[in-house]
Amino acid sequence: MSSNGALEEAKAPLLEDLALKAEQDDENQSLTKRVWIESKKLWQIVGPAIFSRIASYSMLVITQAFAGHLGDTELAAISIANNVIVGFDFGLLLGMASALETLCGQAFGAKKYYMLGVYMQRSWIVLFICCIFLLPLYLFASPFLKLLGQPEDVAELSGVVSMWMIPLHFSFAFQFPLQRFLQSQLKNKVIAWVSLLALLVHIFVSWLFVYTFKFGVIGTAATLNISWWVLVFGCFAYTVCGGCPLTWTGFSMEAFSGLWEFIKLSAASGVMLCLENWYYRVLILMTGNLENAKIAVDALSICMTLNGWEMMIPFGFFAGIGVRVANELGAGNGKGAKFATIVAVATSSLIGIFFWVLIMVFHDKFAYIFTTSEEVLKAVSKLSLLLAFTILLNSVQPILSGVAVGSGWQSYVAYINLGCYYLIGVPLGFLMGWVFDLGVMGIWAGMIFGGTAVQTVILAIITMRCDWDKEAQKANMHVKKWSEKI
Repeated sequence: MSSNGALEEAKAPLLEDLALKAEQDDENQSLTKRVWIESKKLWQIVGPAIFSRIASYSMLVITQAFAGHLGDTELAAISIANNVIVGFDFGLLLGMASALETLCGQAFGAKKYYMLGVYMQRSWIVLFICCIFLLPLYLFASPFLKLLGQPEDVAELSGVVSMWMIPLHFSFAFQFPLQRFLQSQLKNKVIAWVSLLALLVHIFVSWLFVYTFKFGVIGTAATLNISWWVLVFGCFAYTVCGGCPLTWTGFSMEAFSGLWEFIKLSAASGVMLCLENWYYRVLILMTGNLENAKIAVDALSICMTLNGWEMMIPFGFFAGIGVRVANELGAGNGKGAKFATIVAVATSSLIGIFFWVLIMVFHDKFAYIFTTSEEVLKAVSKLSLLLAFTILLNSVQPILSGVAVGSGWQSYVAYINLGCYYLIGVPLGFLMGWVFDLGVMGIWAGMIFGGTAVQTVILAIITMRCDWDKEAQKANMHVKKWSEKI
């Protein structure tokens, strides 16, 4: 036996002893102290993640609010461009980038720092190619929306707006991997500061384009291009100018190796998350085929915008628990991953209950942010009950999806999402909306209780029955497998 082999054998029991000692120390601490320690670790990621996501999403909300005060058609056009065209694209690219949460999170936990920079560059390549393939979605938005039954004038204006959002589309390919690269290293504060800068730029440019230069609805769309590229250049500058000395060692040709395996994992991640993200886009498209569609789309879009705004909090937990689970599994601590999951679900659920109460109390007030149209205000007030329950369910579901991302279960969860959302939720929504003639409320109720609720229950059962020690072993093999491709 070589001296190196003997050394490795000597190290292995020592590492096992240290891991066992760490687990025993955890068990000896009181439950309150363990929750407090885990909450601090979680909020170190979640706090800045929530802020950066709210800031980024607020750019879309501000754009929609400016358009809403230009007129009902402009509001509908921006809403459909944001929620359907950009939303369709956003969901897929965000999902594909989430492959980095698994790979970078587990590699960082295993102290394989060099791999993170190469992973990010691979993700840039894969997402940029995907952006090129998705470009026709923006170029032919008008005929696509007309084919789906949207009103003629709204579809035409949405098509024009979508063309102006092409630079925004390409920014996603670079921003999403950058965020996950920094996030997996617990550098969320950097993302938060850059997001704040981009939000301030967006507010100023929106005011300038709409009220000073009078560019109208085109101006509101163009502002998103500027603010999102501020996000890209801000995070990129921090990364390459010495902010990540261990994980960024410059551009490397190694990013082009092992691309096929990376594409497969990115595709599984993309399908898993985009099936969730697209689900409520389908709701808006189905609503566009109802009678008096413009009012229905406006009201539903306002609810979906507020839902999306609040969803940035669960998405912050999605990011946080994904990193925590990946780090703990990468470090070989299955019990730590399980405890992190319990703390994250409990914390997010409490926040969801708070917002459920808030929506129920102010059901007839919150739509004033976007419109003064009496018809739209009344329609939003009727939908507020469903909005409240959607927010409540979504306070749990993204956290369970984050656990799946941190554990590398993306392809498995993709099948669950497909079955729950599109084989149960959408048909039930169609049945209640048209067959039982319950309109937009029927469509939405069917999709919430038929799809989201069922999916949440299934994910909860899978998470509770998970063998976390076995998942830690799998993560260790996963890191070794991918490090061999470097």
